[in-house]
Amino acid sequence: MRSDAQLIDSFIDFLWVEQGLSDNTLASYRSDLSKFSQWLAKQEQDLVRVNAEILQDYLAWRYQQQLSARSTARFLSSVRRFYGHWVMQGLLDSDPTLTVSSPKLGKSLPHTLTEAETLALLDAPEGDTPLGKRDLAMIELMYSSGLRVSELISLELSQISLRQGVVRVLGKGSKERLVPMGEQALDCLIDYLQTARPEFLGQKSHNTVFLSTRGQQMTRQTFWHRIKHYAKVAGIRKHLSPHTLRHAFATHLLNHGADLRTLQMLLGHSDLSTTQIYTYVAKERLKSLHQQHHPRG
Repeated sequence: MRSDAQLIDSFIDFLWVEQGLSDNTLASYRSDLSKFSQWLAKQEQDLVRVNAEILQDYLAWRYQQQLSARSTARFLSSVRRFYGHWVMQGLLDSDPTLTVSSPKLGKSLPHTLTEAETLALLDAPEGDTPLGKRDLAMIELMYSSGLRVSELISLELSQISLRQGVVRVLGKGSKERLVPMGEQALDCLIDYLQTARPEFLGQKSHNTVFLSTRGQQMTRQTFWHRIKHYAKVAGIRKHLSPHTLRHAFATHLLNHGADLRTLQMLLGHSDLSTTQIYTYVAKERLKSLHQQHHPRG
């Protein structure tokens, strides 16, 4: 019988080869399963011998640790897929997750920025330095095209067309989509490519569009630190996430009349229900405006 680590590795390999899932998604699956395996080891159990009762005990332990319902729902999604896979492969006779219900989740509205806050954020980078030009091009492109952080930092030169003003994005599940760039984003990108990127590159050769000061591909963490820095410069106090500009892109499009189907294609969502969360953000804004400006609000 294979060890827990071997079962997890084999399952992750299957997801990568057969499903084409992103590195971030695979890392989430591995994290959920590895933490479960570590807890099981303390109970002198393993993944193969798990039943519904043991799984419920682990869920109770998670509750005691005050882990969020959302992270527990994600964990259950991971183990359901894991056990479903091994039942299909004939390693297991039954799936212990079948009788376990997921926690109920409320609608989680993404944190976003107002249009004024977004403009302040875009004004924060110093556009006369190589670092400022790079950061401004990244922020403009993310807000203009609604890219995920992982899509932005992994963007390669062959994926952009400056003549047509579009980006060919390789999203989740290796799905491609074409997304237009705004004129301001295009101008900033051209300026960065012509003046700043060569300074980062030096004598090296690299296909990634946005480079670190060492001429390497930027990390998610580096970009996130830059966003937090510029938010502080812009005087933005609200909670931000690495995808705040992507959320702002979607919300502002809806506020200006974009339809959900178009937004779904631009964001690269496979399911329209994922896109619909932004309608709640737009409705909340309308309610706020009504209460603020209507005499009977």
